Amino acid sequence: MEKSNQDYFKVNKSTWNEKVKVHAESEMYDLEAFKNGKSSLMSYELEALGDVNGKSLLHLQCHFGQDTLSWSRLGAKCIGIDLSDAGIALAKNLNIELKLDSRFVCCNVLETSKYIKASFDIVFTSYGVIGWLPDLKPWGQMIAERLKVGGVFYVVEFHPLVWMFDYLEDQPTMKYGYMQDEVIYEEYEGTYANQKSKMISKEYVWNHGLGAIINALTSAGLHIDFINEYDESPYDVLPNLEMTPSGMYATKDRLYPLIFELKATKI
Repeated sequence: MEKSNQDYFKVNKSTWNEKVKVHAESEMYDLEAFKNGKSSLMSYELEALGDVNGKSLLHLQCHFGQDTLSWSRLGAKCIGIDLSDAGIALAKNLNIELKLDSRFVCCNVLETSKYIKASFDIVFTSYGVIGWLPDLKPWGQMIAERLKVGGVFYVVEFHPLVWMFDYLEDQPTMKYGYMQDEVIYEEYEGTYANQKSKMISKEYVWNHGLGAIINALTSAGLHIDFINEYDESPYDVLPNLEMTPSGMYATKDRLYPLIFELKATKI
């Protein structure tokens, strides 16, 4: 029997539930430093959104809530959503422990509007989010539904070119289509935050080019303010990246971009 998107989501949810414990103990997420006041937000996000004090913010695919809570520390009124109930449970506990006022809801990002009816000044999402979605049109529509008129959507994400490569071998090989419609299944030991972990990551993902991303937003009525591409990443999540003088990470030859950021306004 052919698998459905719901079957894929079920497998992905199980993998993300396993990842929560591994990531909460990882150096990359550095939970103790976070609890002691370190922000998990990167320069791109902070510069793009500026002063968020007093603004309402919806964080899509928030994992266990570090970025949501970092925005909350800056004065935003936040709701974070994620597919993983383990992630949402940890996020709620952190919110209580840190005496913040964020809310967290467990749901598939594509069903956000079933669970959240409020409209927001900002809808935010970042790093490793778009590839979990089989179709971006309902994603774009949901973002438009949840934004106030004049509200902004901001995404910073790994570049679609990055997902064309298979990184399971020492030398990445170009294997997947830039605009591939077929689902991609990967199964491997470890996770990006702890490659030595013994957990088995089982993941169904989809590749979307920049055109599909932009069109999903504009067809929903959003105006693209800017899109920028960078050949550096704030995260050392791919094999053989080298640290740059700015503290970012880049491939040795810098032949292709690693991340992009996009900001859009609901008009």
